[in-house]
Amino acid sequence: MLKEDGMKAKVHLKDLGITDYKRTWDYQEELFNTLLNEKRKKGEHADKPLNYLLFCEHPHVFTLGKSGEENNFLINKDFLNKINATYYRINRGGDITYHGPGQIVGYPILDLDQFNLQVKRYIYNLEEAVIATLKSYNIEGHHLEKSSGVWLDIHDPKKTRKICAIGVRASHFVTMHGFAFNVNTDLNYFNYINPCGFTDKGVTSMEQELGEKVDIEAVKENLRSNIEKVFDMEIVE
Repeated sequence: MLKEDGMKAKVHLKDLGITDYKRTWDYQEELFNTLLNEKRKKGEHADKPLNYLLFCEHPHVFTLGKSGEENNFLINKDFLNKINATYYRINRGGDITYHGPGQIVGYPILDLDQFNLQVKRYIYNLEEAVIATLKSYNIEGHHLEKSSGVWLDIHDPKKTRKICAIGVRASHFVTMHGFAFNVNTDLNYFNYINPCGFTDKGVTSMEQELGEKVDIEAVKENLRSNIEKVFDMEIVE
């Protein structure tokens, strides 16, 4: 989105690699609060680029959103140690999901007012960027009415499956949390939950769909480019 001075809003990309979930959550909170505080100064630092996009992978972790149901977590928490995983109840929307190696997790910390976006459209745009990325690999992704994320085979309820989950938090139109895009993800971990609260829909990955591992760094670059285009932003490092 072009500002009044004709410049696109800048977003700083930080690729954190494989990083602990709680440490990354704390870092998100720090960036989120900084952006929110700067915004409350009513434009005093309007020219300072304050938006961020974090890319990372997490060790095995389950997260439950603030409106989620505990009974969608299907294992005893003592079992977590046996599968080398952790669990957190967090302050995003949505139900339970899984993060792990081989999954691109994206955390946009954005002031949506700079992009002239409402939260619903923001989520739609995240989905659009993932759909465009999948198209490059001849995978047809879709929006699903009344359900966030990116889905495959939405016209056949018996086959409908999710390839990217989305859960966000927004305050005064500043966002945090984001999306989890399954590239080479170990899908067995989804057997321990009702993903996003669904009991009648499956989960998939690019690896599962293509029958081979995918270069995750190449997917990440493709995704970055599509986010930049869909949001009409300038991503800088």
